[in-house]
Amino acid sequence: MNQLNVLGEPLQLCCSGTGFQRNGFCEVPAGDRGNHSVCAIVTDAFLLMQQRIGNDLITPIPAYQFNGLKAGDRWCLCAIRWYQSYLAGVAPPVILSATAQDALNVIDLAILQAHAFEPSAS
Repeated sequence: MNQLNVLGEPLQLCCSGTGFQRNGFCEVPAGDRGNHSVCAIVTDAFLLMQQRIGNDLITPIPAYQFNGLKAGDRWCLCAIRWYQSYLAGVAPPVILSATAQDALNVIDLAILQAHAFEPSAS
């Protein structure tokens, strides 16, 4: 797919094994009704909040080759799940270059920018 990120540039890789198609990109194909467009660096607060509301991303599910997530992992999140965490005050940082434009159907760009991960200069 030739999708763009929220900055209007070519969508970058989030991490291997994530995304609706598990190809590492947070692209949103026609069949992705969950809009897995937000590339986030998950935190304990986010994971625990999602587990409490029934979206357990911590527990491994070997049948789906899902090892479970831990704080610091990058993952393509459903835009609405990320927005829920924002409203709850536990939104994880996002990688704007790897977050698809489809996220803007749910989340304002200014909100995403306020939660952007900025790697420290070495």
